[in-house]
Amino acid sequence: MNEKIIKTGEQVCLRLITSEDTELIVKWRNNERVRQNFVYRVPFTREIHENWLQTQVFAGRVVQMIICEKNNGNRPVGSVYLKYITEDKSEAEYGVFIGEDDATGKGYGNETARLAVEYARDLGLKRLILRAFSYNSVAIKSYENAGFREYQKLPMVECSDGIKSDMILMENLLQTERANS
Repeated sequence: MNEKIIKTGEQVCLRLITSEDTELIVKWRNNERVRQNFVYRVPFTREIHENWLQTQVFAGRVVQMIICEKNNGNRPVGSVYLKYITEDKSEAEYGVFIGEDDATGKGYGNETARLAVEYARDLGLKRLILRAFSYNSVAIKSYENAGFREYQKLPMVECSDGIKSDMILMENLLQTERANS
């Protein structure tokens, strides 16, 4: 596999996603721990992911990366993406998940958030937003450590399985953060 490393930290590196990652993405997205943090919770298929790659990633609407454990032969453990939400590509939605159960609780999500924010700055983005379920306090703390701040509450968001949960919207004003760092 031709690995295009985008960012490297102490514990993880981020590389561009390829079609060869499809099996892993499908496996991870069908993991109940991962699925409970998505609004879209229907069983995830190869066809769904391949459509996402063609219409979003390969079409330049999304930059999606695979999170790899540096000290374990760059083993893929999760995914992170930046989905452009403005025509001029100055703002994007941030999304991340750790798909391998044995890779949780090691700080990979924290480091990935910091690396993704750096990469967003490299791309010239001015703002990142994200959605998080209010009950996901570990993720929210990770996002706050990477410079995200809550800016809106979304009560009782209905997921594809009919379950409703409170969400929050968070943002990171990248240019402001750069000026302060």
